[in-house]
Amino acid sequence: MAFLTVLGIIPRLIQLSKTDTRIPVYIAGIVLGALFGIFMSFADVSWNQPLFLLVIWGVFHGVFNGMLAAALTEVLNVFPILSKRIRMEDKMLWLLMAIVFGKIAGSLFQWTIFVK
Repeated sequence: MAFLTVLGIIPRLIQLSKTDTRIPVYIAGIVLGALFGIFMSFADVSWNQPLFLLVIWGVFHGVFNGMLAAALTEVLNVFPILSKRIRMEDKMLWLLMAIVFGKIAGSLFQWTIFVK
């Protein structure tokens, strides 16, 4: 949480999505997500879920990781530098979408193959 706070990723995501009226929902989601993550890290809980629920769970993880990576690189201005070096300035959207969908595919693969 400190990593997200120090880099200002969450406020930047709120600003980009133009949802500043829902800040209490973001705060509740972050706190509940952190508490649930801590609980799941220390509890010995296993869930036998159907494949379609694992796919949905994997998509959520992929979207979160993709948005986190995109927000982090935007905060640090990595994409403009990267796209300039590989001469893809006009294909910036495709570069971002490739990273996001790659994260989604990786999460789906992890949750459907390794967790199942």
